[in-house]
Amino acid sequence: MKKLLMASAATALMSGAAFADGHGVVKLGTILGYTGPIESLTPHMAGGAELAMAEVSESGLLLGGKTVESVRADSTCVDSAAATAAAEKLITSDGVKGLMGPDCSGVTGAVLANVAVPNGIVMISPSATSPGLSSAEDNGLFFRTAPSDARQSDVMATILTEKGIKSVAVTYTNNDYGKGMADAFKAAFEAAGGEVTIVAAHEDGKADYTAEVGALASAGGDLLVVAGYVDQGGAGIVRGALDSGAFDMFHFPDGMIGSNLEANFGEEIEGSSGQVPGTDSPGAAAFAEMVGDKFDVTSPYTGESYDAAALLMLAMQAAGSEEPGDYASKVEMVANAPGEKIFPGELAKGLQILADGGDIDYVGATAVELVNGGEAAGSYREIKIEGGKITTVQYR
Repeated sequence: MKKLLMASAATALMSGAAFADGHGVVKLGTILGYTGPIESLTPHMAGGAELAMAEVSESGLLLGGKTVESVRADSTCVDSAAATAAAEKLITSDGVKGLMGPDCSGVTGAVLANVAVPNGIVMISPSATSPGLSSAEDNGLFFRTAPSDARQSDVMATILTEKGIKSVAVTYTNNDYGKGMADAFKAAFEAAGGEVTIVAAHEDGKADYTAEVGALASAGGDLLVVAGYVDQGGAGIVRGALDSGAFDMFHFPDGMIGSNLEANFGEEIEGSSGQVPGTDSPGAAAFAEMVGDKFDVTSPYTGESYDAAALLMLAMQAAGSEEPGDYASKVEMVANAPGEKIFPGELAKGLQILADGGDIDYVGATAVELVNGGEAAGSYREIKIEGGKITTVQYR
């Protein structure tokens, strides 16, 4: 199927019709939670996406010489109405031809249903991980470069089992991300023989989490799993647990892992563990070298953001068009084999191969492989707090 689709694109390219527009600007929406519970992560994510856009613009090879402009919009991470309004403006007022984002699962689902599908806009999220998004009605318009929490939960259960953890208490932020993560993890950990003593929601934005921590402490467990946000309620739960002596050992899924975890708690959570999407592939090293000191390449989802933006632009090139209705079917084609492997810093090479009618297999910063209609296969970086710092244990 890929070869057939590629042949069709190549025919269009060779006919000269595909690049008839020549020079101009392609606008992409970079919609992330610049305010809200992951606001310390999103500047680095935007940096990753915009690095790919700058690379393509500088190549002069996209659709006969078009440049790419990033138009930022605030998803807030948690306010679906605000995210929907922001996405609608990107499309109707700003004229973007695709969305890099959103980030958090609830707002991503809302934007998909209320904006992307009705307007026929392609969106690639670098960090929305809810298993529920796997079955969302998307008309072939939704993709993600971060793996589903169904996979993360299996990895998390394996890590804890290997550490000899027999029982855990679980708290989750009361939204699509937190609930999906908690449910999937409970099933995975119990299937591995572990005991989940309690699964309790917490609300973001509270000044005091004494009651929530008290319930978790009463249930007990070898450690506390906090499926929350590093800049919001998750951090409040950890502070409450530490101050009350309820728990001193934690395990953190991706939403909790960021520079503020070190800044806020440091050695207080020594020995705690977690995982976040990541890879030690050659592409990850190439991406880190490209980034240098432009932004924090170790911050979660920077590579996934670079890859999401890159896939949008490479799919446009494969289709010979910036119109979502033309390039949506090409996203998986450029992401997967067969074809020449394309790594960070090689987007010009990929664009040229596609312009010449060839095949590419975009590997990118995160070893991209799209399965099951646009899902990222994904791997994870296991972390541990040592000396108050987030350190890498291994990749899974």
